[in-house]
Amino acid sequence: MNESVEKINLLGMSLPKLQAYFQSMDEKPFRAVQVMKWIHQRGVTDFAEMTDVSKSLREKLQANAEIRLPTIVDEHLASDGCYKWIVQVASGSRVETVFIPEATRGTLCISSQAGCTLDCSFCATGKQGFNSNLTTAEIIGQLWWANHRLGGFATTKRGEGKMNRMVSNIVMMGMGEPLLNFDNVMDGLSLMMEDNAYGLSKRRVTISTAGVVPAINRLKDHTDASLAISLHAPNDELRNQIVPVNRKYPIQMLLKSVSDYMASLPDKRVPIIEYTLIAGVNDHRQHARELAALLQNFPCKINLIPFNPFAQSDYRRPSNSSVSNFRQILLDAGYTVTVRTTRGDDIGAACGQLVGEVADQTRRSERYRRAAVESSDIIARQTGS
Repeated sequence: MNESVEKINLLGMSLPKLQAYFQSMDEKPFRAVQVMKWIHQRGVTDFAEMTDVSKSLREKLQANAEIRLPTIVDEHLASDGCYKWIVQVASGSRVETVFIPEATRGTLCISSQAGCTLDCSFCATGKQGFNSNLTTAEIIGQLWWANHRLGGFATTKRGEGKMNRMVSNIVMMGMGEPLLNFDNVMDGLSLMMEDNAYGLSKRRVTISTAGVVPAINRLKDHTDASLAISLHAPNDELRNQIVPVNRKYPIQMLLKSVSDYMASLPDKRVPIIEYTLIAGVNDHRQHARELAALLQNFPCKINLIPFNPFAQSDYRRPSNSSVSNFRQILLDAGYTVTVRTTRGDDIGAACGQLVGEVADQTRRSERYRRAAVESSDIIARQTGS
């Protein structure tokens, strides 16, 4: 009787792990480089097509390994050219991946978790609860699929052609908190920046975190990727309300941790401070002046993000004048400030809108649905409708 052998998925293996795997089969480390290029630069998932790999090794790989991708179950194209892919992962949940084309670059927003445990008040993902961390294969699989769908892989079978860099920038800013899935995200970043895989610059691969301080403290031993901080408030009292993790890791602790990481990098990069402007909550002139004072000894760039509405939130988008006034105060204080243009909102792909389909293990999504129904009932009674 032949027993079924569970095959090893090579898709999410960093180069050191792939080399170790080949050495365990008494194969030379250069074989790992060959296979990695086939998977990540040419988009080949069938060992039989890897023509510069010996036939005996291809047969060995066919018997013991596989290149197993997550499944694309739906694709949406926005009126502004943004793509959103719905990706089903092994847990049965569905996450979202967004591609944002611009004149000089193409940015891919990658998810790291099915749902999120942090429950930031302005983010649709948190309202879905949490199911699971994505594996490295499920993280890097989102980049693989984007290259496949956008025509980004090298076209020659023997790999003489170069990758067409449709995806030039990565932001770990999709569903989930990347630093709560630390090991899998670090291996994913390694593949993104690996010359034998996607070869992206460390300046073009960004981790976005709400402020998980112990994980930020570990970063310097694992990566030199760029960093973005989801701050969204200029003081602890307000941030405690909209970014609950701040109750455990307050702002000054967070900024110190980020400063230490940036100081460990060999170049002069600065972090991005992300600040979602919510009408009547954190968008007043006083908030801008307070933010300017908070960051006066903290080299950074500031990215203002007008809130993008979604069904489970009562928050409102700020007026154009509020955004302009907030920005001007920061500019006058000497900061480099950008205002993020809303992209892909007609397909629910804008910042803060990603929801996917999470098999929630926390019952948070149930609580939010129940609260929404109760609120609707109260309004109906008050209006007599």
